[in-house]
Amino acid sequence: MSQAPSVRGEPVFVVVHRRIKAGHEATFEAAMCEFMRFAVTQPGQMGMQLVKPEPGSRDYTVIARFRSLAERRAFTSSADYEKWMQPLADVTEGDPRISELSGMETWFAPAGERKPPKWKMALLTFVGVYVLTTSIAVIVGPLLLKWPLPLRTAIVAAIVVLALTWLIMPFFARYLHDWLYDGR
Repeated sequence: MSQAPSVRGEPVFVVVHRRIKAGHEATFEAAMCEFMRFAVTQPGQMGMQLVKPEPGSRDYTVIARFRSLAERRAFTSSADYEKWMQPLADVTEGDPRISELSGMETWFAPAGERKPPKWKMALLTFVGVYVLTTSIAVIVGPLLLKWPLPLRTAIVAAIVVLALTWLIMPFFARYLHDWLYDGR
């Protein structure tokens, strides 16, 4: 299991890949639906989604979001969680592959996909920051001229980070997906 995020209070995306034993897909889907009903009621859980495989495949993906890594750890160490894992393990080939993602890496790691090359992430981040800082300089800059420099920079940095996280990078990841992942 990769463990990228820290225990800080930032949201954590968990991506779980399972290959289901042939002929057990319906059993897995039913058990997973029951597990999801249970899981979303637990503290720190912010939603869960089951992504079914393409026709002919038995590879399922589950995406879950937690308020923090600490709350995810509390959930996965509970006795109730362990009880739910056995029926899922019984219909799974091998161990599930689990990734935990937080912060900027979630910009580039959609469900079930490997990260794109770092140079592509860097290039898109540069383009996003350049467009934002130029726009901010033109639109907001004149309004902040009389403000102290540390306050101006804090405002610009906040706008850049918020816009990158919730607007620009999700847009890039969605609309430039084929380029980012070489058509994967």
